[in-house]
Amino acid sequence: FLSIVAECCCGLFVILILSNFWFLAVLYLLWLYLDWETPCTGGRRSQWVRSWTVWKYFREYFPIHLVKTSDLSPNHNYLLGFHPHGVLVAGAFGNFCTGPSFTNLFPGLTPYLHIMPIWFGCPFFREYIMSAGMVSASKESVSYVLNNEGGGHASVIVIGGAEEALDAHPGSLTLNILKRKGFIKMALKHGAHLVPVFSFGENELFKQVANPKGSWLRNVQEKLQKIMGFALPLFHARGVFQYSFGLVPYRQPIHTVVGSPIPVKRNSNPTTEEIEQLHALYLQKLRKLFEEHKRNYGIPEHKSLIFE
Repeated sequence: FLSIVAECCCGLFVILILSNFWFLAVLYLLWLYLDWETPCTGGRRSQWVRSWTVWKYFREYFPIHLVKTSDLSPNHNYLLGFHPHGVLVAGAFGNFCTGPSFTNLFPGLTPYLHIMPIWFGCPFFREYIMSAGMVSASKESVSYVLNNEGGGHASVIVIGGAEEALDAHPGSLTLNILKRKGFIKMALKHGAHLVPVFSFGENELFKQVANPKGSWLRNVQEKLQKIMGFALPLFHARGVFQYSFGLVPYRQPIHTVVGSPIPVKRNSNPTTEEIEQLHALYLQKLRKLFEEHKRNYGIPEHKSLIFE
């Protein structure tokens, strides 16, 4: 989805270069040079963009819901680990980049959705995603958000990343997390409380072409992911006026459940053992969150999360 919009924005930029308005493209390149670091310094959100009516219809289409299980004090900074990635990451976008749901449930907190830095190199597109509250997923960017002295900032990181999108099949409960420990280190360094978030229904929006690990398709996808930085899942869903085939996501409800915070004390130089201990605790809390809520959202009793 992001790649399609980004390609349209890049196409518009190319048209400007080739047209009589080439000077506008030159001016924008100058602006891009001067503004290059903004995605790493909190971005440039616009409440007007975040409140567009189209996002209300976007959320109602599935529909998308944000579920609160515990209070989050605005006196602290938080690092929210979002799971799973899915194909569209609809729950993360709908709940943290549009509408008033997060602010109403967690007053005093400002969410920042961290995405891959590559997207901020796309002309025009970068302005839109920053307006929605997205910032870079670089270490510098996460540090900037979590360094807020008075608290009140919430970094939202899709822990499984692009690699996890290749496992986004309906019914899949596989999370790419066992080797993902950078977010734990960042939480320790800044004393940011960790909050597990599980988005039920995220993997049900599309059907993906079978790509089991070891297959030729999966090998090609993984190689392309390493080269380009983002995954290319081959997916389909429904059409606009028919339900048999298309790229419009299925209308499946998404319930993004925000768990209880795990208190974290600031430790500017955490040891490997301390990182491992907190990582194990995070996995334990994430599994508990899933088990406590899976019955409410149609997950069979015998199904559990798989950590890889």
